Amino acid sequence: MGEGVGRDHQPGAPPRLPGLSGAPVSQVPAMAPAGRRRRPAPPRPPEEPPSTSPQPPKSPSPSPSLARSGMLMAAGSLVSRATGFARSAIVAAALGIGLTADGYAVANALPTVVYMLLIGGALNAVFVPELVRAAKEHADGGQAYTQRLLTVCAVALLALTGTAVAAAPQIMALYTGYSGAQAELTVAFARCCLPQIFFLGLFTVLGQVLNARGRFGAMMWTPVLNNVVVIAVFGLYLAAGDGGTLTAGERALLGWGTTAGIAVQALALVPSLRRAGFSWWPRFDWRGSGLTRPLRAAGWLVLLVLSNQAAYWVVTRLATMAGQRAAQLGIDGGAGFSAYTHAYTLWAVPHGIVTVSLMTALLPRMSRAAADDDPMAVRRDVSSALRTSSSMIVPAACVLLAVAQPLMTLVYGYGRTGADEVALMAGILVAFAPGLVAFSGQYVLSRAFYALGDTRTPFLLNLVIVVLNAGLAVAAYALLPVRWAVTGMAGAYSVALLAGWVVTAAALRRRLLPPPSGAVAGRRARHSRRAGPRHRREPLWRSASAGTIARLLLAAVPAAGLGLAATRATGAVGAVGAAAVGALVVGAVFVALARPLRLAELDTAVSGAVRRIRRRPAPG
Repeated sequence: MGEGVGRDHQPGAPPRLPGLSGAPVSQVPAMAPAGRRRRPAPPRPPEEPPSTSPQPPKSPSPSPSLARSGMLMAAGSLVSRATGFARSAIVAAALGIGLTADGYAVANALPTVVYMLLIGGALNAVFVPELVRAAKEHADGGQAYTQRLLTVCAVALLALTGTAVAAAPQIMALYTGYSGAQAELTVAFARCCLPQIFFLGLFTVLGQVLNARGRFGAMMWTPVLNNVVVIAVFGLYLAAGDGGTLTAGERALLGWGTTAGIAVQALALVPSLRRAGFSWWPRFDWRGSGLTRPLRAAGWLVLLVLSNQAAYWVVTRLATMAGQRAAQLGIDGGAGFSAYTHAYTLWAVPHGIVTVSLMTALLPRMSRAAADDDPMAVRRDVSSALRTSSSMIVPAACVLLAVAQPLMTLVYGYGRTGADEVALMAGILVAFAPGLVAFSGQYVLSRAFYALGDTRTPFLLNLVIVVLNAGLAVAAYALLPVRWAVTGMAGAYSVALLAGWVVTAAALRRRLLPPPSGAVAGRRARHSRRAGPRHRREPLWRSASAGTIARLLLAAVPAAGLGLAATRATGAVGAVGAAAVGALVVGAVFVALARPLRLAELDTAVSGAVRRIRRRPAPG
């Protein structure tokens, strides 16, 4: 339930997880709160000052261009998600969504859970800002610092992986209430899957080194190899197995095959690193190397992950218990953790393609602006990222809501997954859909804080999401019928994300706004009408990005309603036809409302697509 680590199939990672930092960073001027800034602010800046502003962003644009990098990553993420669909489909066809599937899903989630809990959160978001700063401050371009940081991470990952494999039964017992044969099955899967921890960490740190050097594509494309390996492994199982109870050999095939996919994904980054001019040689001269500061910053990130894991533990525990209760009651299509996982996989696809790609390319530039003490440049990038991502994420959420039933049928309606199971997962996807906008927006805002070198504030704000998610999940399990308990947990996550997004936006806006007074400060500015230009801190809801999102949500109401009606009306033509019609109706409504509602980003994208189509030469 949160950011993946390059695992399109894996929702096990908690939401909004962070990264590390570096050496002479103590020499980099820290970002002071906006209200304490001594330099005069420009009068009445708009939400996003134009490029002719007297204070243009000081940080250079990354190379290749941001737009090109975003398109490359989006393409890689799109192919990765497409192969991820095929992967999820073949896993569901092989294992269904019953107790066996729950055992595999929990075991396959545990590596990400343990990794993010103890080290992954620290690697995920501070890493790029620190490497950017080290490259700027160090005479060797940060080479030695990067070598040391990678060595520290590798040693920690090896120790963590060995400990986790040894403690597999205890970890499994913590997250599930399984006993007997079900516990034995899950532990066997876990022992095969937990070595993924090392390769997940390796993938993250190597990918962040590439990102800091402006090489974004490989980290988005190598998960395709992971999916291909797992598809081949489960295809072999389907071809050779008899569909009965899993044997020890079949458990080993599926478990170790899944781990092999992660290993291939991580090692495939090595050629890209060499092309970027970086070769990793372990360095153990850590004393006095400047690693203390990033490790201190990582402390808040560890607390953030711990809080996320508390909520994740609640959801995992309750979802596995709901699956057991459904099985005991003989309910067909009873929901458990695997159903939650499969629905989450589809739900997170637009976020991975759009928002993750955009922010991966944008984070180095935001980090440079923060290092240059230029909060206005950070603010412009954040606002632009929110508007750009929302213009695609809001329609995507409407499509997921409108076509949930035929979409689930297309992806998962094979093998052991029947109509009841598909209907159940479709309901979970519908409950997830409204939270997609907040999930994406929260991701953008948290990356802004990390670019500013602030890991404490995201932790404190994240507690809102954690408390609401866990509390509402418990209420859903206790109050809803067992068949709908997991659906309620998905809805609880959507509500929690929305609340967290609002409070995070308010906090970041206060951080990035210019001082409230302009030419004259202090009491004299408050008591004199001649004090010069004044800056009013307008409420959050009057910002340009909030206005764009509000208009998008206004368009979402008729788009989702008409799309759902069209999907149901065309259900008789089959899943493919119904899904296509529903998606087209949603898209048509947004296109029709783009100009009346002043949806500039959406209107620009549509106009550009139309121009490209018109310029395309006719065949022959």
